Amino acid sequence: MSDPDGAADPSSPPLPPSPSPVPRPAPVEWPEDGVLTRDWVAAFTATLDWCSRNLPPDQIPSVLSADFVRRLLLAAAVILHREPNIVRVDPRPDQAVVVVGDVHGQLHDVIFLLRDAGFPSEERIFVFNGDYVDRGAWGLETLLLLLAWKISLPNRVFLLRGNHESKYCTSVYGFEREVMVKYKGQGSQVYRKFLRCFEDLPLASIIAGCVYTAHGGIFRGAVVLPSKRAKRAKKGHRHVLSSTDDPITLKLGSLDELLKARRTVLDPPWEGSNLIPGDVLWSDPSMDKGLSLNKERGIGLLWGPDITQQFLYTNNLKIT
Repeated sequence: MSDPDGAADPSSPPLPPSPSPVPRPAPVEWPEDGVLTRDWVAAFTATLDWCSRNLPPDQIPSVLSADFVRRLLLAAAVILHREPNIVRVDPRPDQAVVVVGDVHGQLHDVIFLLRDAGFPSEERIFVFNGDYVDRGAWGLETLLLLLAWKISLPNRVFLLRGNHESKYCTSVYGFEREVMVKYKGQGSQVYRKFLRCFEDLPLASIIAGCVYTAHGGIFRGAVVLPSKRAKRAKKGHRHVLSSTDDPITLKLGSLDELLKARRTVLDPPWEGSNLIPGDVLWSDPSMDKGLSLNKERGIGLLWGPDITQQFLYTNNLKIT
């Protein structure tokens, strides 16, 4: 209430102040010493959040320059490249491990999740199971944020590869177009740097020595193809294929074979001898017993509950 002269009633509670607009953040700069501290990552998170809510996509480079993005991707790739195909996460009794599935460019969900579960720290380890990009509008920002955490705490944040971290999926499901819209003339260069980083992502993890995680799942044994020399029939003789010559013979793979597989491929092959990466990223569980080709996807396998039990028993695991 107010009096006829317009003076505020002193008994009324004061009105809340008008919210002041959040100022536009300055362009993000790479630290001079190259060290991404927790405070730096927190400020980076706030900047990404602001940009996603206030900037049109084609203005992102005014805050996240292409040069900055390349430096962050290179720093992350150096760390990821040194990690094996299977990263072993061995928490202490007082450490929690948080496993996160597909986030697909949902930056605000990732920020909420990190705050709600508790940020990566000496007490909390995160394992992300891939599919950081495509479908959502902020795949670039989402992956940059997670890579920043990886650089900051390389032994507390583990990033595995998903099937969408590939040239094929990102060209079909949106990430390539997202980068091109945001970085225009520099988009192709930025996109190639992301593809190069994808190749360095590990394929699987084993947590506490008993939990296996991967984006897809179980994989076949290494395929041994006959050499060209073996294929050539001797004069007067016909070469007869053996079971080891048959490239589609399916047997359960070993962790040692997974460790030795070549993961630095833009698109995991669906034929040839290097099939393990495609299996790990694209395979699906099935109610039917045994191993079979995943004909619906055209890559990877279907595996039944008996194969799950065999895999767990063979590798002394409890959960997959």
